[in-house]
Amino acid sequence: MSQNIRLLLVEDEEILAAVVKETLETSGFEVTLASNGVEGWNMYQSVKPDLCIIDVMMPKKDGLSLVTEIRAVDQGIPLILLTAKSEKLDVLKGFQAGADDYMKKPFSIEELIFRIHAILKRTMFSAKPLVAECIRIGSYTFDYNRLELRHENELKKLSQREADILKMLVDHANDITSRKEILMDLWGDDSFFNTRNMDVYISRLRKYLRHDQEVQIVNVRSRGLKLLL
Repeated sequence: MSQNIRLLLVEDEEILAAVVKETLETSGFEVTLASNGVEGWNMYQSVKPDLCIIDVMMPKKDGLSLVTEIRAVDQGIPLILLTAKSEKLDVLKGFQAGADDYMKKPFSIEELIFRIHAILKRTMFSAKPLVAECIRIGSYTFDYNRLELRHENELKKLSQREADILKMLVDHANDITSRKEILMDLWGDDSFFNTRNMDVYISRLRKYLRHDQEVQIVNVRSRGLKLLL
């Protein structure tokens, strides 16, 4: 699975970057290294990687800014943050910026490789189910295949994760979808940080659906989420 997979590693700690790069290449990945956020952005544009591993604290441009910049042009590429900070708020800021996962320094490179494989399996190597071209959600039109949510003349491009969550809620419209079911299907586990990550996506979807008061994503205490139509 690693062969021909292009990774972009953006890390300013020279020794750590060299060790991680060498280990990932030994595991079969093609690795491009950038030493700061500005170089990382340039390398992202030229290399077109399949996944990015980005340190949070870097000179010239920090990791959160780089994640935000990448997400503005690419909603699908997996992004893993490396952070020396242990505060939950900093991790949530990373998820809000668009990161898919994070590793706290010092970290196990073996675990990093495992997480890379897990994310790629859920994204690049998983068959995306074909669904009806357009699904009506109140006054919205949801095109899962195109990752688009349209309301009148307003078109919102969704990330793959946003589209997947919305599709699950639509499939169980007016019924309860458990949080655990969403987490296990889309993240592979129901850890605290994945739960908070999912909450960020749910908040975004509620914002996207705000134009139709009849359409609501509501919390059902101790049971899960319900999309009301």
